[in-house]
Amino acid sequence: MGAHTDRQTLMVRRSVAAGAGVLVLILLVLLMRGCLNARKEQAFKDYVRDVGALVQESDQESKLLFDLLSGGQGSDVDVENQLNAFAGESAKLVDRARETDHPDELAAAQRFLVESLAFRRDGIRGIASALPDAIARQQERRQGTERIAEQMQKFLTSDRIYFDRVIPSLQASLKEQGLSEQPPQSRFLPNVDWLQPETVADRVGKLGGGGGDAGDKAAAPGLHGNGIAGVTLGGQALTPEAAPSIRATDDLKLVVQIANQGENTETDVKVNATIGKGGEAIKLTKVLDSIAAGETKPVELPVAARPPTGQNVPVTVEVDAVPGEKKVENNKGTFSAIFTG
Repeated sequence: MGAHTDRQTLMVRRSVAAGAGVLVLILLVLLMRGCLNARKEQAFKDYVRDVGALVQESDQESKLLFDLLSGGQGSDVDVENQLNAFAGESAKLVDRARETDHPDELAAAQRFLVESLAFRRDGIRGIASALPDAIARQQERRQGTERIAEQMQKFLTSDRIYFDRVIPSLQASLKEQGLSEQPPQSRFLPNVDWLQPETVADRVGKLGGGGGDAGDKAAAPGLHGNGIAGVTLGGQALTPEAAPSIRATDDLKLVVQIANQGENTETDVKVNATIGKGGEAIKLTKVLDSIAAGETKPVELPVAARPPTGQNVPVTVEVDAVPGEKKVENNKGTFSAIFTG
């Protein structure tokens, strides 16, 4: 009888131990699930925060961009240089967006975010390329303002992608997770009036008259004239006879050596360059404040946009005539280069 009781007691103890083990296992599973849910919830919150930081920078860039285009500050050359800087910064913003960590459930929102910022980057690049024509004269001015208006469509497309794709996708995923966070708002194009060439011409036209036109002022007595003494791109010399292979890096620069071949100090010497051809050509411009008679000075023009790779790309450089300059045969150079990634 005693042995039977002992066996019953042992069975009860084993059952209790087994039940306790199952309970501990269940608690461990629940704890792990809770930790995983907490990590996923934090990942969602982190992504919303990262998106907010990215679009806040982009919106700030929009404000600075349209202030510049409206003639709010600086000369036309200052604006052109600043636009090239904006183009570089917007490209970095796209890269940062592309590298942003995100839960798998937010893959669609992430894809649309990168696409939206890429349209903004491309629009700024296009405007930087078109602006020199837009502040030129007559036919070139009209074509330049039309090209800028076309680039504004990219900003509108970017805003539509953000409002119609990024925000709804984020909202749906956050709701599924039971989170109360709201997607950050963002708008790049401040006003649809910018889609009209007439509006662009009216506002950007305030930037015209940036110097370098031989007819704008009287020439001092004596000989006048500048020439191109040499051109390098990415550190490599350009010549009309050969097309060197040049790596298309983010800090690519075109450097033009300007030689004053006259008898007077020249001021506001405008240097223009074009890389590529057609509507996708990269246009660069910079003004050399002054250059003394007999002096040679370098002019650096940062290449913000990426030129096409793997093909022969034309490169033209031209120095605007200064007042009193008669011979301009050496004011222009035509070259070519092959860019690599």
